[in-house]
Amino acid sequence: MKADEIRETFLAYFENKGHRRVPSSPVIPQDDPTLLFTNAGMNQFKLALLGKEKRDYSRATSCQKCIRASGKHNDLEEVGRTARHHTFFEMLGNFSFGDYFKKEAIEYAWEFMTEVLRLPTQRLWISVYKDDDQAYAIWNSRIGVPAERIVRLGDVQQGDEENFWSMGDTGPCGPCSEILFDQGEEMSCGPHCGIGKCNCDRYLELWNLVFVQFDRSPDGNLTPLPRPSIDTGMGLERIAAVMQKVQSNFQTDLFRPIIAEMEEIVRRGYSSGPEGMPFRVIADHVRALTFALADGALPSNEGRGYVIRRILRRACRFGRTLGMTEPFLYRLVGPVVDIMARPYPELKEKREYVALVIKTEEERFGETLDQGLELFRKAVQVVQASGQKTIPGREAFRLYDTYGFPLDLTVDMAEEIGLQVDLEGFHEEMKLQKQRAKQASRFREEENQWTILSEGPHSRFIGYDHERATVVIRRMRMATDYIDLVLDQTPFYAEAGGQVGDRGELRGEGIEIEVTDTFRSADAVVHRGKLLKGNIREAKGSLTAQIDSQRRSATARNHTATHLLQAVLRQVLGEHVRQSGSLVAPDRLRFDFTHFSPLSPKELERVEASVNAKIREDIPVSTFETSLEEARRMGALAFFGEKYGERVRLVKIGKESLELCGGTHVKATGQIGQFRLVSESGISAGIRRIEAVTLFSTPRSTG
Repeated sequence: MKADEIRETFLAYFENKGHRRVPSSPVIPQDDPTLLFTNAGMNQFKLALLGKEKRDYSRATSCQKCIRASGKHNDLEEVGRTARHHTFFEMLGNFSFGDYFKKEAIEYAWEFMTEVLRLPTQRLWISVYKDDDQAYAIWNSRIGVPAERIVRLGDVQQGDEENFWSMGDTGPCGPCSEILFDQGEEMSCGPHCGIGKCNCDRYLELWNLVFVQFDRSPDGNLTPLPRPSIDTGMGLERIAAVMQKVQSNFQTDLFRPIIAEMEEIVRRGYSSGPEGMPFRVIADHVRALTFALADGALPSNEGRGYVIRRILRRACRFGRTLGMTEPFLYRLVGPVVDIMARPYPELKEKREYVALVIKTEEERFGETLDQGLELFRKAVQVVQASGQKTIPGREAFRLYDTYGFPLDLTVDMAEEIGLQVDLEGFHEEMKLQKQRAKQASRFREEENQWTILSEGPHSRFIGYDHERATVVIRRMRMATDYIDLVLDQTPFYAEAGGQVGDRGELRGEGIEIEVTDTFRSADAVVHRGKLLKGNIREAKGSLTAQIDSQRRSATARNHTATHLLQAVLRQVLGEHVRQSGSLVAPDRLRFDFTHFSPLSPKELERVEASVNAKIREDIPVSTFETSLEEARRMGALAFFGEKYGERVRLVKIGKESLELCGGTHVKATGQIGQFRLVSESGISAGIRRIEAVTLFSTPRSTG
């Protein structure tokens, strides 16, 4: 049974059980700043599972693209060493948001395994949490699994959270039940082999059923939730290996074409033994890179970009062990897309772009890789000559700091020749460097700095429809050269999505305030300005808030022009173009976007002419709200890195552009005037910047 067939069979089965089929969310989370990567099927349903979000369905099923290469869930170092660990994988899942619970979840899972996939029941084992008598009884009495094939695991009170899931130290949690497949005695690690006793591949964990039924308090007490939920996950790669009767995920149809292409490139055959580790690492890593880059990530020196760079450089280094001194990873993007394009058609349009990004990174790293390897060899010679077994932390840091070697890469190379790395020394060197470097610091406002002037809701934005409003001050914060105010409602737009904050004034009886900036702080809209007249503490009644209308209009023209610019760039350069940053001010606009080469004079001329042509068409600009899921189905573009709620605002420019955007815009493109490019430049690997102005932009402020 091929992987495509397994995936479709799973989703169709749960659709027939009343579940909504929900598309995979991107591997780059767009609405969860706590994650670098989507690492589980439940990520996009987290708020629904917590009861904080209402959807028009209470049952869902999905096949989620996942990456686990950082943080708590990090399988990077295990990739290639085992038959089942991956940085990228697909998670099949079914979910209930306060609908069905343990009985139905267990019955569905068993029916799918035994009647749909027709796995032999005698080879299926079950694990449950040690105190979950309810799940045990369902498996044993209702399903009929013999007691000798049901294993109790975990003990939260003793710190063993095996078969117990939690979102954090406090909050929703609950016991788990896993379905495992016995791959046979030939996979056993010895006489003491058993579930919960070893980590060998005989008993393969296939499907984890999580019963979200408690709320854990800070003191550790578990309180039953009023509407318990279900969150399950089954790795497609693992079930594919079982269904295709192979002992390694890398022998399935999800990997075989990639490895076959690699054999052609390196001109040597693949082995499933230890000597085949470079093939497995590279095949896994190129899948992760393809999906991450297609979904908007880019290699960089921090955050998720650094993780992507680590993965790529790790693959490059293993390529060296196969004799590859020239870029080659980019040639494997094709097989990945060919395998995965049916369920993920978005890969097709990104194929050339992803290959270009990888090739560029390979070329850049290749310039220093050989130098770094030489430094590593010299460090090893010194260590071995002294009879030691540990590479000093300062040498590992030199590799990292000078040649871009991630620490885990140095550790990998050291382990391969029986050495260790002084991790404590490495981190001490890192700490010293940070102390030497000048660290930029942002002003952090503490809640106790605020003086409460009135009670009630605050910061309701009414600026789409009103430029002037009657307002009440909720709280105030005074500094030497400015005053901050939070209002009950406001027509002032707070800086967000690249658009600068509004300016204007607040006036009342004996009070006059010039608002010089508007920005968000936590859940509040802060109006920063200068007190020109009066005493805020003695102010009585309401104030009149008035934005600088001319400045707002100029900003709106530039913001709509930015949307047109992105649409035109995607037409001229390709669908890989995505916004990676912007500045929309009244006097200019700046647009950062993903592209890996400078624009030619002809391309720049075409971009400017196309934007102006769309301005002359006087295309209507409209805004409306819809669900985030519906916006994604409509193909709306989102600003990478922004956090969106379940309800989102879309800005539509005829058939030219559809973007998630909370900013202010003109009513029709003809109001923009004329568009002029000022400059085009590169600001980092794979990121270009365009600066431009519109004819009606106001003069640049000197303030």
